[in-house]
Amino acid sequence: MQLAIRHETHYRYSSPFNYTIQQLRLTPRTESQQRILSWQVDLPSSSQAYTDAYGNFSHMLTLNIPQDHLSIIAHGHVETVFPYRGRLFDNGHGAPMSPQIFTASTRLTEPTPAIIAFCRHLLPNPPQHIHTHHLMTLAEHVFGAVAYQSGATNVDSTAHDAFALGQGVCQDHAHLFLACCHAKGISARYVSGYIDPGNGNHGASHAWVDAWVDDPDFSGWISIDVTHKRLMTDAYCRLAIGRDYESAAPIHGVRSGGGEEHLSVSVWVQAS
Repeated sequence: MQLAIRHETHYRYSSPFNYTIQQLRLTPRTESQQRILSWQVDLPSSSQAYTDAYGNFSHMLTLNIPQDHLSIIAHGHVETVFPYRGRLFDNGHGAPMSPQIFTASTRLTEPTPAIIAFCRHLLPNPPQHIHTHHLMTLAEHVFGAVAYQSGATNVDSTAHDAFALGQGVCQDHAHLFLACCHAKGISARYVSGYIDPGNGNHGASHAWVDAWVDDPDFSGWISIDVTHKRLMTDAYCRLAIGRDYESAAPIHGVRSGGGEEHLSVSVWVQAS
C-alpha cells in the first residue's frame, strides 16, 4: 500500500516569542514493513538532523529571532507492507536494541497499585512465554477501562490519570497498556505515527504500542493498536518509538516569551 501523508502544525502567539527549540520526529522510520518513497519537512529555518537513541530520524529546530507564528509541515509518500500478525522483523535505524530497555516505566507509564490490581489476572504470572493472544486480551480490557473521549486528557496525563478518569485518547490507551506490561516485566514501547482509517475520511496522527512476544512460531516485537483492539496493518505509518509520548512525540519543544499560544494541527492521509 502507498500512503500519501501531509501533517501541518501551526503555532500563533499573542506576542512574539524570544526563543524556541523544537525536537521534531516527523520522518517515518525505515523498517522492514515500510519505506519512504518521498519525504520533506518544511521549516522556517535550517535545522540539525540526527538519529536519536531509539533510532528515530529527527531534527532539532532552533529559532532566536522574535516571531509571532511558527509553521512546521511534513509531507510525502510511504510504501507499506502488511505485517503478518503485526510482527516486526527489525529495529529500523541503528543497531538492534535489547528489548529489556523497554521494561522500565516512566512518569507517564508508572504502574500504580490500582493498575497492578487491574492487570493482575490479565497476563500470565510469572510473565513467561507471553503470546499474542495474551496481549490482545489486555488491549481489549484497556479499551474497556478507558473509553475514548477526545479532550478528556492532555499530553501530561499519566496512565493512572486516564485509568482513574475512565476516559482518554489513543495516547492514554498506549500508556495504560505499557504500564500493565511493565508491571509484569514485559518489554513494551510507545509508537507514534499515522493511520489511514479506510472509510474515506481524512487520516489522523495516532499512537499505539509494540510488545515482545514468545509465540510458538515467533519471538520478537508485535505492534498493537490498543484503541482499535487490533494488530497493526499496512494502513499504519510509523514515525517514532520510545518509552512513552515524551520520547516519541512528533513535536516536542520549549519557548521563551510569546504570551498565549494558539495551536492548529491538521493531518491528511490517503491510501492508494
